[in-house]
Amino acid sequence: MEHLKNLQHKFTSPEELTERIASYRQRGKMVVFTNGCFDILHKGHVMYLAKAAEQGDVLVLGLNSDASVKRQGKGEERPINPYDARATVLAGLGFVDLIVEFDEETPIGLIELVVPDVLVKGGDYDPEEEDHTQKSYIVGRDVVLANGGTVTTIPLVDGFSTTGIIKKLRR
Repeated sequence: MEHLKNLQHKFTSPEELTERIASYRQRGKMVVFTNGCFDILHKGHVMYLAKAAEQGDVLVLGLNSDASVKRQGKGEERPINPYDARATVLAGLGFVDLIVEFDEETPIGLIELVVPDVLVKGGDYDPEEEDHTQKSYIVGRDVVLANGGTVTTIPLVDGFSTTGIIKKLRR
């Protein structure tokens, strides 16, 4: 039963998030933030999250709600796995410390709450892009940089994507 408690402890609400982050910071921990859908967890996701976690001491994961995933236009059937299933699988990864759901188009509200020391996105984004209208712009970049943090990207693992898995399953 202890393992289940550990999983549940990773789930937090935006309201609790500030308190939990403050506790980590009081202990001198460096906070890393990333976000995504993580619909069908695959090697690319795990490698990405492991590398993100290596950027600091605490990895906070903003996880899109089901409605938020649907609004991204990834397909009528997406997400394949509902929020609770995605969150539970992600919580099973030892290097993911906190998971918080967001329903908005972007995680800017969470980033403003966390004010991470490091903001991480995949290699299809550009940490130098300043134009928020560009697809490669990293949401929250300005908040993190203004507070002395860093914004970085991690290369994607070739050959692994949820869309690719879905296409393969349909063959």
